[in-house]
Amino acid sequence: MRGEEQVSEPTEGQEPSSGAAFLRTEVRSWRLKAELSQRELGLKANYGQQYVAKVEAGERLASPEFADACDRVFSTPGTFARLRRRASQHGYPDWFFPYVQLERQATTISNYSTPLVMGMLQTPEYARAVFRAVHPRESAHKIDELVDGRLRRHEVMEKDAPPLLWCVLNEACLRTEVGGREVMAAQLAHLLKEAESPHITLQVLPFAAGAPAAAESFTLLTFEDGPPVAYVDTATAGHLIDSADAVTNASATYDRLRAAALHPDESLAMIRRVMEEYAR
Repeated sequence: MRGEEQVSEPTEGQEPSSGAAFLRTEVRSWRLKAELSQRELGLKANYGQQYVAKVEAGERLASPEFADACDRVFSTPGTFARLRRRASQHGYPDWFFPYVQLERQATTISNYSTPLVMGMLQTPEYARAVFRAVHPRESAHKIDELVDGRLRRHEVMEKDAPPLLWCVLNEACLRTEVGGREVMAAQLAHLLKEAESPHITLQVLPFAAGAPAAAESFTLLTFEDGPPVAYVDTATAGHLIDSADAVTNASATYDRLRAAALHPDESLAMIRRVMEEYAR
């Protein structure tokens, strides 16, 4: 159409595969209905033609401002704004998205991981192996979607003023062979690279420390404004906990885990040794 990039559409009777795909399909559909070129829509929305093309191709998630502009141009009050909010949850289960929103606002993230490395610090291959184990009957496309959502959580550490991330890894995280030896070697190398950031501190709780203060993974989030919260995973979902007493108890437990863990320098040395074992 007028030399613009052609965008593949779902076949008849096939729903778009994700919220983001549905949004870009709707943008193109309404643009064509209004008989507008990508350039013309861009002008009306105060965006360039290339931006519109990227949204329609699924290469960029429409900004909230662009969604509002589409509602104005197409006379669809709130429709594209709602679609955009839904699309931003792409890759996250409904029960997990509230945690992701809080994680993006946190000033400190304190995590205890066992037996898997926390999601924010996983490599794509490690995350894919985890999701495939949990969802053995899902399509490859759905697994890719889940992996993409997990990797996007790391964006919070790429902000100008990222939170302080402190992660205590049970030694089980290093010894549980997820995805094979090559994947594990790469995952541990990734942890060593991440630990170079002044905003990230890693400790290992070795098996030799004995019974840990907590048997399951959990995360504590603190904020510049507002009370801290705790988050725990279960086999079927996750739970945010904002009870002051429960969060205080979780904080005390985390302090005991941190005290029992190896010094950060010793922890990185142990991660490196285990990485080398996998690489042999």
